[in-house]
Parts: sequence; structure tokens; C-alpha cells
Amino acid sequence: MHKKSIILAAVAMLGLAGCLEGDVERGVVGAGAGLVASEVLGTDRTGTILAGAAAGVLCDDAGIAACR
Repeated sequence: MHKKSIILAAVAMLGLAGCLEGDVERGVVGAGAGLVASEVLGTDRTGTILAGAAAGVLCDDAGIAACR
């Protein structure tokens, strides 16, 4: 049950990524999603948080419509 609530929180954060206006805000949400993902997947926290933050910052530059 605990994993289910973590996954739902991650989906909610990613769903709100389009509502954020700047790269910094998207980076913070991406880092939070990376933390949740690292807990669920059992991966290295630091690397997954950095990957999530980078994905959040660069998602609008990559042309993803949800990040604009």
C-alpha cells in the first residue's frame, strides 16, 4: 500500500509539471519525482534525484508539450 501512495504522488507531481512556469520550478518537481522514483525502484538516491532534476529543467527545451 505504501508503494501505491508513493507512485500516485509521483504521478501527481509529474502531472503538475505543465503548470509550472520556470525551469527552476520544474527542476524542483523533477528532483522530487526522482526521489520518489529512487525509493520505489531502490536505486541510488543522488543519481536519480539529479536525473529527475535535469529532466525537469530540460523537458521544455526538448519540445515536450506537457512542459510548456
